[in-house]
Amino acid sequence: MSEQGAPSLPRTARAVVIGAGIVGNSIAYHLTRLGWSDLVLLDKGPLPNPGGSTGHASNFIFPVDHSREISELTLESIRQYSELGVFTRSGGIEVARTEARLEELRRRLASAGSWGIEPVSLLTPAEVKELIPFIEESVILGGFSTPAVGVVDSLRAGTIMRERGQEGGALAVCPNTEVLSIDVERGRVSRVRTSRGDIETRTLVVACGVWSPRIARLAGAAIPLTPAVHQMIEVGPVPRFAAATKSIEFPIIRDMDAFMYERQDGRGLEIGSYAHRPILLDPDDIPSIEASALSPTELPFTAEDFAPQLEHARELVPEILDDPSVGVRYAINGLLSLTPDGQPILGETPEVAGLWSAAAVWIKEGPGVGKSLAEWMTHGEAEIDLQGSDVARFHAHQKTRVHVRARSAEGFNKTYGIVHPAEQWGSNRNVRLSPFWERERALGAFFFEAAGWERPHWYGSNAALLEEFGARVSRREAEWDARWWSPIIDAEHLAMRERAAIFDLSAFCILDLLGPGALDAVQRVAMRQMDVADGRVVYTPVLTPTGGFRSDLTIMRLGEEHFRIVTGGLHGMADLKWFADHLPADGSARLVDLTSAWCTIGLWGPRAREILAAITRDDLSAEGFPFATCRSLELGPLPVLASRISYVGELGWELYVPIEQGAMLWDLLWEAGGPHGVIPAGIGVYGTTGRLEKCYRAFGFELDGAYDVVEAGMAWGSVKPQGFVGRDAHLRQRDSDPAAILCTLSVDEHRSASGIDRYMLGGEPVLTPEGRPLVDSKGRRSRVTSAGQGPSIGKYILMAYLPADVSNIGERLAVEYMAERYPVTVEAVGSTPLFDPANSRARG
Repeated sequence: MSEQGAPSLPRTARAVVIGAGIVGNSIAYHLTRLGWSDLVLLDKGPLPNPGGSTGHASNFIFPVDHSREISELTLESIRQYSELGVFTRSGGIEVARTEARLEELRRRLASAGSWGIEPVSLLTPAEVKELIPFIEESVILGGFSTPAVGVVDSLRAGTIMRERGQEGGALAVCPNTEVLSIDVERGRVSRVRTSRGDIETRTLVVACGVWSPRIARLAGAAIPLTPAVHQMIEVGPVPRFAAATKSIEFPIIRDMDAFMYERQDGRGLEIGSYAHRPILLDPDDIPSIEASALSPTELPFTAEDFAPQLEHARELVPEILDDPSVGVRYAINGLLSLTPDGQPILGETPEVAGLWSAAAVWIKEGPGVGKSLAEWMTHGEAEIDLQGSDVARFHAHQKTRVHVRARSAEGFNKTYGIVHPAEQWGSNRNVRLSPFWERERALGAFFFEAAGWERPHWYGSNAALLEEFGARVSRREAEWDARWWSPIIDAEHLAMRERAAIFDLSAFCILDLLGPGALDAVQRVAMRQMDVADGRVVYTPVLTPTGGFRSDLTIMRLGEEHFRIVTGGLHGMADLKWFADHLPADGSARLVDLTSAWCTIGLWGPRAREILAAITRDDLSAEGFPFATCRSLELGPLPVLASRISYVGELGWELYVPIEQGAMLWDLLWEAGGPHGVIPAGIGVYGTTGRLEKCYRAFGFELDGAYDVVEAGMAWGSVKPQGFVGRDAHLRQRDSDPAAILCTLSVDEHRSASGIDRYMLGGEPVLTPEGRPLVDSKGRRSRVTSAGQGPSIGKYILMAYLPADVSNIGERLAVEYMAERYPVTVEAVGSTPLFDPANSRARG
């Protein structure tokens, strides 16, 4: 029976995919390719165009992104579209009207090199004109050319995938079928109820684009996105295109400073904008198919919003838009999905087992996401590391309507914006405040946000330290390099190394694992041995099934049936889900999120012991309180859980108290530390300068699913006999030579061709001195994973995975930054620190 003939609805299914746009079709197809059967694909609309964003999207694909994850998904999608025969390569040029944009295009050139997207090039206005003769070259300063850019017929792609999935009977396709409710039993999907009957299933994929929050809500879960308007028009007929024989014969233009694009569509020109005001809708307010003039996601055009953008387009392509014979043929306010952080929302929801999200995915990532999510559902992880898009990443406040709309509105105009790697969000701030916040604000703290917490990055009150440390403090002349940075960070670092500093670490996520099955549960997840004495602190990787990094964190054993997990705020909710997913089925262990019950202060520096000794009678000696142990101290009137570890390579402790006692703990340390020169220090020291001098790795930078423990130089000690996720893969990796080795490098010369010193920020390609890319045996290109000053050693430090043949101390290499090459030298191979390589300061 044809799809429009309403085939009978299966009563049971191994999995149901809701949504027959490019994403849903792709997921269904790839699940069948991986051996799944008894699948059902539903959509409330007709096929092949059910009315979602796939049907009206502009359908062009630019592969270069500063995110590796998004670039890899896009490249995989291009591969699939090409294999399906629906991809037309046209080339694309991103043009710059300003010097700031030209510099951003140089950054894009570097990102292309990091991800292996070639060829790419920077063009002069005249060279742009040669490729796009109808452009007015006098209004631009240059362009960034990517020949791999193209357009795709996404509706045809979806149809082909759907039909391939149906071959052999593994997939039933049911259009014109609306989901009415979702049943959940014992925390797992059990049934989906539709307008044509019910389907029993334990796996449900929400691939409904702008409707996804509404569908997830039926099951009691959250997919935090908002539908938003993206305006586009098509004008024509265009005389220059009158003889066109193909849909596109000229490169696509991205007018980046105007936040617009222009592309040929047969004999017309399509113009789209991300410059207009954010226009957001609620999913419940999207019109029905019956009430829509075109489709539910093609809303009436609001010309007043587009008028300024049309004038910008007229400046760039006056030959077309000033021609009176050219008129508007089509104009819509098209709907797309925006998320609070600009990333897709993928994976199994933390609220409901078996409920998977495949939302906020654009045409350019669709088939890549489909393949990757199908792999994740089948194997427990995908070939492409999707941790940046994990639906489990959101904290509770980040799922609220206010937060989603505020951040999405702010992010809309950043779609083509120049976004600094350290750029902070301005909306919905001050949501989570530590008990030290008032004191920090009084000290002139410059706050960055982490998981909603306001964390000092540096303190204005420490400006006097700049004079104290003089030339040992670095300065940055280039505005881009100095943005979201301060030389005070270096000064705080040096004061910590010489005296002591206190750090606000309240953004940590704190999870307690309790019960008679707690040891077995933590052993199953942690790579390191967790059957240790009470009071031991263990730093451990958490692995994916294939031995990549799922996380890295610290676990304290507080009792025979009590483990405390401390992890970073940004990844904390994903860690919470991972541990929860691996709890014993018999209920012998439970997991409790205590993040909002506890606060944390870090105290580190050579005088840390003296400071604590002033307010406690407990034994703080190296023998009485060894490194990597924890126990309760009495600090003044406060019982404090103290953990003797260090992320900055200095003597000191993490100090934990109930949140209502945090202000008193700060005051006690501040008063006791005064005679010893204690300072407040920000995360600029904790997360960058102190960490890099010690060659400590950071999750999301050095550590992710693309690299393994051996490559990261963290395979010290023996492998515990107990089973844990990724153990078999880890053993194989130990028995093999690593394809790449994480190394620490220093920059030999910062001087640029313009005569000012430049400082890398991370993500830049590492090259041979002659400029050739470094590629390991797995095809991964070397790039800078972290970058920052090492004030104590007087060097600018980089970290990068390098192929084994160039992982040699003293090896001379180069890094490309802003289209120039800078000489660098390998300083350390593996995890040996540059500062205090014997770790005597932290362990003393």
